[in-house]
Amino acid sequence: MAGTGSIRPRLQVLGDFQACCGGEPLHVPHAGQRVLACLAVLHRHRPARRTSVAERLWPDAPPGRSTSTLRSVLWRLPRPRGRTLVRGNATTIELHEDVEVDLWESERVAAGVCGDGRPAGAVPDLLTLEDDLLPDWDEEWLVMERESFRQLRLHALERVAAESCDRGRFTDALSAGLCAVRSEPLRESAHRTVIAVHLAEGNFAEALRQYDGYRRLLADELGLPPSPAIDRMVGPLLDRPADVR
Repeated sequence: MAGTGSIRPRLQVLGDFQACCGGEPLHVPHAGQRVLACLAVLHRHRPARRTSVAERLWPDAPPGRSTSTLRSVLWRLPRPRGRTLVRGNATTIELHEDVEVDLWESERVAAGVCGDGRPAGAVPDLLTLEDDLLPDWDEEWLVMERESFRQLRLHALERVAAESCDRGRFTDALSAGLCAVRSEPLRESAHRTVIAVHLAEGNFAEALRQYDGYRRLLADELGLPPSPAIDRMVGPLLDRPADVR
């Protein structure tokens, strides 16, 4: 018999939006997706005023019209196995306490990594740190939340890479470092982390290849040279002083 947790509704807001219950996908119209995402990202399990949610999601509509639209959207939300995704009263709404959200789980993992809140030597599931928050959505209210989570995620990946490298877990270190590079190709600290892993393994050609790829990208995209910090890492391999470009 499946445990209760296996049939809890679940929202995915990292990458593409998805909703499911017990492994079965739920059909949620786009307007409903916006409401669920807004509650998951901005309000969590805290009650949100109906008028505030309506005005945020439909800012160009008259107040009475936006709240009416919200009521209609809420009424059309799926109720998997009789479970409501959103609960509320005449003035507030919130996600039901049974709803799981992948963003919250990833934030806990990242916060644990950055705050030493995990067992020594434990490597978190990197899949929870791979995706950005609804990257294809063009919503003003998402901009700051997306950037906040992105920075937390990238710092966590770099921390995992550095700690794994220190412990000789080079496969884990490279996986985390390269994930950070894929997420933000112009982020120098991510490239430095990958180069450090290659150097620790003695893979000098790989370290130079990573450096050269970053150098070319930086020149093409921004017209800038790499920093002295990353130059110093590979300077000895180039048989030249590290401070000479």
